[in-house]
Amino acid sequence: MPIASPISSSAIRMDADALNDFLAAAFPHSEPGSRGSVVSAAPGHIRARMDPGDTALRPGGLISGPTQMGFADMAAYALVLAHIGPVAMAVTSALNYQFLRPCRPGPLFADAHLLRLGKRLAVMDIRIWTDDADKPVGQANVTYAIP
Repeated sequence: MPIASPISSSAIRMDADALNDFLAAAFPHSEPGSRGSVVSAAPGHIRARMDPGDTALRPGGLISGPTQMGFADMAAYALVLAHIGPVAMAVTSALNYQFLRPCRPGPLFADAHLLRLGKRLAVMDIRIWTDDADKPVGQANVTYAIP
């Protein structure tokens, strides 16, 4: 019986299309577009995009904190899956989010970078931005437990 190759941060097992297909199948009851989607995947990095609707706005017309944190979590999940393959039960074990500036309505982008990929834990840095990647609206440190 062949032995599965060890997980590695230097290669991906799922590209953007495979990740989006997996997320759609794993979360069949979510509204289309409510999770966001993976735009690109490369070793150690993914970029995601979300187009939040009016239901994602908080009083004052800004994109809500739960929307931003959920998007950061989706980007982290996609980054882990890109490296370990379609393992549905990889789960968030920690998420710390910093709100850096007001998040105005419009497309959101996430750049997720893998800091450490071990056998049981993955640690990532996620930057959320709107119109300028050099001016993030939020930053998350996310740890995932790998079954």
